[in-house]
Amino acid sequence: MAASTLPSRPVDESAAADTVPHWIGGRAVCGSGALLDVFDPATGKVARRVALATAEEVRAAVVSARGAFPAWADTPPVRRARVLARFLQLLNERRDALAALITAEHGKVFADAQGEVTRGIEIVEFACGIPQLLKGDFTDQVSTGIDNWTLRQPLGVVAGITPFNFPCMVPCWMFPLAIACGNAFVLKPSERDPSAAVLMAQLLAEAGLPAGVFNVAQGDKLAVDALLADPDVKAVSFVGSTPIAHSIYTRGAQAGKRVQALGGAKNHMVVMPDADLEQAADALIGAAYGSAGERCMAISVAVLVGSVGERLVPVLAERARRLKIADGMSPEAEMGPIINAAALERIRGYIADGAAAGAELVVDGRVDTASGRAFTVAGREQGFWLAPTLFDRVTRDMRIYQEEIFGPVLACVRVPDFAAAVELVNSHPLANGVACYTRDGHVAREFGRRIQVGMVGINVPIPVPMAWHGFGGWKGSLFGDTHAYGEEGVRFYTRQKSIMERWPEATPKGPEFIMPTAK
Repeated sequence: MAASTLPSRPVDESAAADTVPHWIGGRAVCGSGALLDVFDPATGKVARRVALATAEEVRAAVVSARGAFPAWADTPPVRRARVLARFLQLLNERRDALAALITAEHGKVFADAQGEVTRGIEIVEFACGIPQLLKGDFTDQVSTGIDNWTLRQPLGVVAGITPFNFPCMVPCWMFPLAIACGNAFVLKPSERDPSAAVLMAQLLAEAGLPAGVFNVAQGDKLAVDALLADPDVKAVSFVGSTPIAHSIYTRGAQAGKRVQALGGAKNHMVVMPDADLEQAADALIGAAYGSAGERCMAISVAVLVGSVGERLVPVLAERARRLKIADGMSPEAEMGPIINAAALERIRGYIADGAAAGAELVVDGRVDTASGRAFTVAGREQGFWLAPTLFDRVTRDMRIYQEEIFGPVLACVRVPDFAAAVELVNSHPLANGVACYTRDGHVAREFGRRIQVGMVGINVPIPVPMAWHGFGGWKGSLFGDTHAYGEEGVRFYTRQKSIMERWPEATPKGPEFIMPTAK
């Protein structure tokens, strides 16, 4: 995209511009809690501040949703779909403005932010088909004079707790389907990039969504705790790290809530000796370093089978070194900054730990190779910058292999054969996504069948399912029984009711003392 067509930053970089509010009962609410700085990661400056909800303000959001729920649940699904269709139109019209807002607070390049919004739009498109998705089953004459049918009904007030890395797309995994099914929703977005949630709330209101059906409670752990403790919240969807996902699943289940908690990832990409080397290199560079590696579907481990490592690692090193790192609104940018200073220092710590553990540090993203000084971007020296990092000869006992780094760090592990690659992947406790690059159809088939991971790509580096399928990992990457969005999402946000009906004319005389059977 040419520079002249890029939306300008929606933030005055010279000073804190405004405060990001809550959205409760169909209007913006400034709140009475503490204010937290929200940074522009490219400049390191405070762009705005976000109001952190008190327990009372979270309760107000839930009460607002509870009050709106009965009328919205009684609204025919086709009318709910029409509201979402208007929201869909507004999202398409405001796509670039929303993407620019994401870049300003997250740091990802503008084209990537546009892609994020597009993936969110696709979920809304799917949710517009809710009249078909809510159809039940019917059996005529299930027994003499008796008919039986099922229907799906909304739960009530449901909540979503979402991460910083996709401030539009991940909330869209949740609220479009939830409200299409007839629920009222409370969103707790990340406090690091909170503005996208409020803009979507405004667009929903403009689309005609009744006040209270969608609410935003900004905040931190206090807001999360309040949602988990509130008896009016019937279900919680969460995306974040594995320890927090496990905690939310446990606490929510103990409170009698339905919980869907998506955790962390350590996504592997297996490269077989027969793979197209250029394609594999392209896939690894894009999947490892896109969005600065701050994706739950980022490839963070390259499993190099047999001799392919000797050929592939030099190619990866050369491409990593010439990747263009810049302000995300710059048209030539391929990778933007890290979300904030704390995340930057955490990732730097992992790099130091990997080098100390004996891994071969092929490309050190902490250092500008030309100057030998700490890596930064000209004109944005105070931003949260880190260049791509590449490790080779990583072993499974190293911390950089075991733990999710959530940054632009790719670890190469060498294995002798296909069986060793499958064993390595299957032994990791995180099982979100995985990929295999090969030209061999038998290897591809065996990989898909034998691998113990929730989402699998064959010559596809980031196998994120489309809106009508469903997103979710296995093992420590998902706590709960259903995946996100798709028909799995419809099942999560509704509960089935079975109705058996018989009319007086078909009812036998006298009491019946046996279990009803088909007769």
